[in-house]
Amino acid sequence: MNDSSLQHGSERPLEPAAIVDFDDDTPEETLARLRTVSHYLDNAFEIPGTNYRIGLDPILGFIPGVGDTTAAAMSAYILVEAAMMGVPRATLARMLGNVLLDTVVGSLPVIGDIFDAAWKANARNVTLLEERYDDLSGDGAEADRRFLLVAVGVVTILLVALGVGITLAALWALGQFGLF
Repeated sequence: MNDSSLQHGSERPLEPAAIVDFDDDTPEETLARLRTVSHYLDNAFEIPGTNYRIGLDPILGFIPGVGDTTAAAMSAYILVEAAMMGVPRATLARMLGNVLLDTVVGSLPVIGDIFDAAWKANARNVTLLEERYDDLSGDGAEADRRFLLVAVGVVTILLVALGVGITLAALWALGQFGLF
């Protein structure tokens, strides 16, 4: 064992540092992280010549199947973090509705990408979270775990169905053009 892998003044090896450690985050840090995720998904880039901003969500939507699925998974992350913070069930239900609407309509070619650019489900969800921020317990102990489990299950099933549906539609379209 070389000396650089030992802690100063000890014979114990250095513990590997966690890449991301959310266990000790305060609600403020979690909210700041969710604002950042939301910003990148919904408002990261200004359309030149306008004051309108879009994010990665509508851009990823141009990648059939994979793009919408990735964006929906990141949207689900915001929902999971909100539930862990102790957001009330009614607010989580509204947030889930935003994610489902964004995922279903957003998966439509071209029209869905325009919808994603206008709807901004992630920004809406962070706004809902901020509106309930003062009501949060801070430790997440009061979060409805069953609701969270159901919500994550619904989003997961939706993502799988979306991926399968788009793959089948792409195969059908390729077959119509004689390419498959």
